[in-house]
Amino acid sequence: MVAPKGIVERIAELRDLIRYHDERYYGHDEPEVSDAEYDDLLNELRGIEAENPELVTEDSPTQRPGAARVPTPFSEVRHLQPMLSLDNAFSRDDLFAWGERIAKLVTEPVTYVGEPKLDGLAVSLLYERGRLVRGATRGNGETGEDVTANVKTIADLPPRLSGSRIPDTLEVRGEVFMSLASFAELNRRQAEHDDRLFANPRNAAAGSLRQIDSSITASRNLSLYCYQPGAMERGPKLTSHHDTLEWLRELGFPVNPHIEDLPDLDAVHDFCERMETDRHSLGYEIDGAVVKVDSLPQRAEMGTTSRAPRWAVAFKFPPEEKTTVLKNIMVSIGRTGRATPFAVLEPVFVGGSTVQMATLHNPDEVARKDVRVGDTVIVRKAGDVIPEVVGPVLAKRKKGARKWKFPTTCPCELGQPLVQLEGEVDRRCVSSDCPMQREQKIIYFAGRGGMDIEGLGEERVRQLVAAGLVQDAADVYTLTHDQLIALERMGEISARNLLDAIETSKAQPLSRVIVALGVRHAGPTAAAALSRAFPDLDAILAASAEALTAVEGVGPVIAESLRAWFTIPTNQALVEKLRAAGVNFIAPVVDTPDAPQTLTGRTFVLTGGLEEYTREQAESAITARGGKVTSSVSKKTSFVLVGENPGSKLAKAEQLGVALLDEAAFVQLLEHGPPDPEE
Repeated sequence: MVAPKGIVERIAELRDLIRYHDERYYGHDEPEVSDAEYDDLLNELRGIEAENPELVTEDSPTQRPGAARVPTPFSEVRHLQPMLSLDNAFSRDDLFAWGERIAKLVTEPVTYVGEPKLDGLAVSLLYERGRLVRGATRGNGETGEDVTANVKTIADLPPRLSGSRIPDTLEVRGEVFMSLASFAELNRRQAEHDDRLFANPRNAAAGSLRQIDSSITASRNLSLYCYQPGAMERGPKLTSHHDTLEWLRELGFPVNPHIEDLPDLDAVHDFCERMETDRHSLGYEIDGAVVKVDSLPQRAEMGTTSRAPRWAVAFKFPPEEKTTVLKNIMVSIGRTGRATPFAVLEPVFVGGSTVQMATLHNPDEVARKDVRVGDTVIVRKAGDVIPEVVGPVLAKRKKGARKWKFPTTCPCELGQPLVQLEGEVDRRCVSSDCPMQREQKIIYFAGRGGMDIEGLGEERVRQLVAAGLVQDAADVYTLTHDQLIALERMGEISARNLLDAIETSKAQPLSRVIVALGVRHAGPTAAAALSRAFPDLDAILAASAEALTAVEGVGPVIAESLRAWFTIPTNQALVEKLRAAGVNFIAPVVDTPDAPQTLTGRTFVLTGGLEEYTREQAESAITARGGKVTSSVSKKTSFVLVGENPGSKLAKAEQLGVALLDEAAFVQLLEHGPPDPEE
């Protein structure tokens, strides 16, 4: 039976929305919706797919554990064992329904272990013969970012394991977080230096763990709790989660002291309620509780789905809400001209941080909620998402409070009309000269998702624009030492670091350049697809809408948006200025899928940095020729590719007698394959 067109369209819409929010959360640490709103989207998609199983695809967000990887300055590493997501429960009924489902999969009674669900950043820690050799972020569950230098700065993390039962290889899962005390101290130091304050501990922890300079990470006082092993070679035979946690403590890992053994589902629910009651007394942020089956043999019987273990569930706390006074309603203008109303509030502490502004989304939402200046309003915030105004407390509304009317002109000094385009809820300033748009475009260009220029944040961009030093993103590359040193709050070291960061950004991959240009709808996924399909930016500029649409991951909306953007004279001038500045416009060389299968049956391990290849390109070149890339060296490894500053894998390869390749030998191997053993 063919599904109705509306169902097919809604599935496509939900998948696109979820992927977008995945990129904001996992790639940029800048979520735009609460966990609850995200869960609603995912649950709706699951429900529709359950009713229409013929529409389920392998790349659906319901079928994989994490987000697609967003380009970052860190090398990509593959986890030895996938880091799966957890299914969610939001009520007692959800918990008991989960418990009843898994009880049917085993014959013996089930007991549980309850843990606080930390609101931090999941990491995978790899130890070889008791020594820490790699730390990686969760990423998409299969691969993450190599942040080894940064995790080594965490005081809680043992560089070497203790005890008598140390496996040859051990991959441990943990959660990196920032305590409330450390968060307060960090923001105090930021304020002293007139730097941007962090919104909440999770954002601060995520940003700290992804610093290029590990000394910055070390100064942030991050903490860690470990909660279970992943892959393990020659480790002890463990039968329960309780015993596993005791063993992790014995090895020297920090384990949360609030973990409890729970005999039944009633005790599980009581534990979840206690965690919610005590959430603000722990000294760190939690957003729920995690419940796991204690017996490891029972876990094995229960198994996993494609994205989550059946034997664990996350009980999510509802978003926090507080009331405060709405002092004013104002409008901000984004880089695409979108006019977004926002509320200016009396400061209120909610969801782990002090909130002074909250989004009102769009004109229709303001009208629907009917919030007015002077109202006492309900503010909702969950974790690190943008706070929102839920609605007014009508009983406290003052007489004479007037309905707010959306402005008809842009709040910038040009005062151009705000236009509502056909088919859109939003209103936009369509003036190409709008200074507010120009400022936001530069901020976006320099941001983490774009060229990732350290030190060129929002306040610094505004300072440069106000000083007349920067009119568009390309002007960033014309800044001089003398210009910077003359600015307020810009010392010698800060000026030199900023210029170094600007120079470094010229070498960012083409996909990041495309994102940084700020073409509407062309996010990281589309940019990565374009950089794989075309040799350089000029080829993308010259491509027809049909040629762009033919690229997997680039639909007609993105293609038309690209074509329209590239026809605007000011955008063409920007591209040429970036070219003149030396910004990279060349796509990385990607091996074709029909490459000769000369490496079939060969297993490679990579260590150290390469000159001609990124880690991702080298892995692609190997797999395109039938080879396999693994993350640890063993007797079965065929070759170890050794670059600059190799890690402990080199020593292990030498110990085991595994063949070593430098980059030149690797290139020869790709071109000609391994020599015939009889030659």
